[in-house]
Amino acid sequence: MKDRPFCDRSAVNNVRTVSDTKRAFYNLHTRPINSIYRRVVEELMVEMHLLAVNVDFRYDPFYALGVVTSFNRFMQGYRPEGDREAIFDALCRANQADPQQYRQDAERLLNLAKNLQANELIAWLGQTHVAPDATDLQDQVRAIATNPKFKYSRLFAIGLFSMFELSDPELVTDEARRTEALKQVCTSLNLSEDKLTKDLDLYRSNLEKMAQALIVMEDTLAAERKKREDREKAKAAASAPSTEAHDATGEAT
Repeated sequence: MKDRPFCDRSAVNNVRTVSDTKRAFYNLHTRPINSIYRRVVEELMVEMHLLAVNVDFRYDPFYALGVVTSFNRFMQGYRPEGDREAIFDALCRANQADPQQYRQDAERLLNLAKNLQANELIAWLGQTHVAPDATDLQDQVRAIATNPKFKYSRLFAIGLFSMFELSDPELVTDEARRTEALKQVCTSLNLSEDKLTKDLDLYRSNLEKMAQALIVMEDTLAAERKKREDREKAKAAASAPSTEAHDATGEAT
């Protein structure tokens, strides 16, 4: 009988599974999540998990901005609003990450984008423009561009796109300018232009679908409120004659 190949079961078992992450999340956030948003949370949770356990993945601020932006955009309108922060915290902690670091890194990139014109942002990502107080971020850009094993992700692409949205909102709505800007960025960072473009097209499409779903949900809730109000009015109207009859009897006496 041939010997079986050696398998280090302890190493295999130490890798967290999607189930582990989901269980950790629901232990941290015990309140129910509205059904329309539950899928958003779980899909983001799984996406973060699969990246975290990938040997080539390295956390960076652009990825953090992508996570924060995706969460904020797709969870817009969530009720109760106070639960949003708790859900985000649980989402990060379930993936053994620090939610505060995600927020801080995302905020730094957004503040940088506010102070750069689109052409300056492209040059900064291409390492030909220096931004004050952002040398450490520039170092991370350089590390990404020179890493042949850089683990690209949809969330990373969303982070980049979010910077352009803030730097020049008109650029992201102009297909020709947007395409050219993304092409230059992909060349600078050694990314697949085709993959990044497809991911961002899907992202924008999903945002539109979510906005439509929220409109339908609001219309449904408004219709339910109206039905409830109509029922209450009908009850009030039904009780009015008996009250009048009682008053008339009282007067006759």
